[in-house]
Amino acid sequence: MNLAEQDKLKQSICELAKKKNAVIFAHYYTRPEIQEIADFIGDSLALAQQATRVDADILVMCGVHFMGETMKILCPDKKVLIPDMNAGCSLADSCKAEDLKQFIIDNSQFTDQKPIVVSYVNTSADVKALTDVVVTSSNAVKIVEQLPADAKIIFGPDHNLGSYINSVTGRNMLLWDGACHVHSRFSLEALLQLKAENPGVEVLAHPECKAVILAQSDVIGSTKALLEHTIKSSAKRFIIATESGILHEMQKACPDKEFIPVPPEVTEGVGCSCNECEYMRMNTLEKVYDCLLNESPEMHVNEETARKAVSSINRMLEMS
Repeated sequence: MNLAEQDKLKQSICELAKKKNAVIFAHYYTRPEIQEIADFIGDSLALAQQATRVDADILVMCGVHFMGETMKILCPDKKVLIPDMNAGCSLADSCKAEDLKQFIIDNSQFTDQKPIVVSYVNTSADVKALTDVVVTSSNAVKIVEQLPADAKIIFGPDHNLGSYINSVTGRNMLLWDGACHVHSRFSLEALLQLKAENPGVEVLAHPECKAVILAQSDVIGSTKALLEHTIKSSAKRFIIATESGILHEMQKACPDKEFIPVPPEVTEGVGCSCNECEYMRMNTLEKVYDCLLNESPEMHVNEETARKAVSSINRMLEMS
């Protein structure tokens, strides 16, 4: 699709959204052209919260499956559409509800203390329904620090994020062995080379990255926190270790600054300068238009599951 065709399709999407009283939400990791048509851009929970405040009949969540679920859980009376129902998440998929349920049972057998289950927002509705409190990368440390010092905590599904929280809080949470396939494949060798080639340039990393990457980083934070840091900082150049979709928003907010992406590890002799989530890239302009036109695929969440899941989300909001 050339630029003229792309612009025409963007205009058609905006006209259709206005006609149907629809609001479009896009995650920071989606394609630039998707972010450009969105009414709101942000991380998954912030978008779901924003959805509760808009006056709209239809909500279009351009992201991945669990994000559409979270939006539907918080907005049960609104029609929530997702451009591609097959847009999954390696992290959410690494933790099935039935497996987590058994994990909780196995780690509760030899103690009178019921474990507190803390789950990252990057999980399915079924997992959130088994969870005591949901966390995001921006509030996880704050929430864990509020839990009783002697509490037995099960944290999942991101092992890297859990390890980071343990290191910061001094806790010894029992960690589920899951990982984001994007954040776990950043190349340490490439990062060290970038640092050598760009002495003094700050390294910004998401806490879903491996510990060896975080150890080489100057700033560790959520996607939004990293974006805000680049805006506030007087520095003009940054090395970025998170999904490369955020570079569009960083460059848009700071056109006079340079952002250097850390590449993923080379596999099968093929390298790439950017580390992209192929699931996020499944959101396309054509799919956004079609889902608005047909009002499908529509997100549905079992009522009982939603009731339990929203409890864990609300507890997070209270503790935040």
